[in-house]
Amino acid sequence: MTRTYRVSHRTTYRYSATMSDGYSVACLLPRPTPWQVVLESTVELEPAASERDSYLDAFGNMVHQFGLHEPHREMVVDAVSVVEVSERPPPVDETAWEDVVNLTENAAGELAIDVAMLRASSSLIDVDLMRPSFRELTDATFTNRRPIIDAVRALCDTIHRQFDFDPSFSTLATPLVDVMRERRGVCQDFAHLAVGCLRSLGLAARYVSGYIETVPPVGQTRLVGADASHAWCSVWTPQAGWVDFDPTNGHLPVNDHVTVGWGRDYADVTPVRGVMIGPATSQKLDVAVDVARL
Repeated sequence: MTRTYRVSHRTTYRYSATMSDGYSVACLLPRPTPWQVVLESTVELEPAASERDSYLDAFGNMVHQFGLHEPHREMVVDAVSVVEVSERPPPVDETAWEDVVNLTENAAGELAIDVAMLRASSSLIDVDLMRPSFRELTDATFTNRRPIIDAVRALCDTIHRQFDFDPSFSTLATPLVDVMRERRGVCQDFAHLAVGCLRSLGLAARYVSGYIETVPPVGQTRLVGADASHAWCSVWTPQAGWVDFDPTNGHLPVNDHVTVGWGRDYADVTPVRGVMIGPATSQKLDVAVDVARL
């Protein structure tokens, strides 16, 4: 079954003083995948950008750059996309996880290019520092000769059951050691945790950024603009390729996830980042996301 979604992601910066210049980098537009077709996608700046550019990064994600060279006290980055998402068949790969580790360790050619950067520590996932903590989760799930997909599914289910979703707990600066100790966080934290656990074993794992369709509780009206960005993880397997897992929700994505991009961690696919030039001032950030099925 195929679903069509309209995704709107509006980021608004308001300053208490007038800025003279602003530079922004955005990774907001969904990318084509074997299960996803992008029908429409635009990203615009308000006020209109003085200059702009776009490129594909090292992971194939679409990145836009904007320069705003006029006085402004408010800046809006507005991205809108229409995407068709096909239902993914259940992944099948009975390869023992230890054998997958061996394959990635000895990878050559295109496979090495695909997996090498995704087996090591990254700016937000320190594998060596966290390895003892990660073992609390991996020792019970990555048992001897267990098939790779079964093992990763068990790991993500464990994170889903043992960690509480708590938007008030973490920020972008909250280290994984705190998430592990307090057993709480948000989707970004749980994706980083799963990726770190997988890399600590020698597997290739990537952080995936995107959106998920949310359904309001029975009897309540869906609130436009109340959705949020989402994050999950993906692991390489020799027979099924890259397989996505959602530790926040405890299931494999089927056709309710819209993929924007992937990388080593959140820093590679930050939705919007940038700098402003002007007097010292305070800043207010508002983000409104809407994922609507058409």
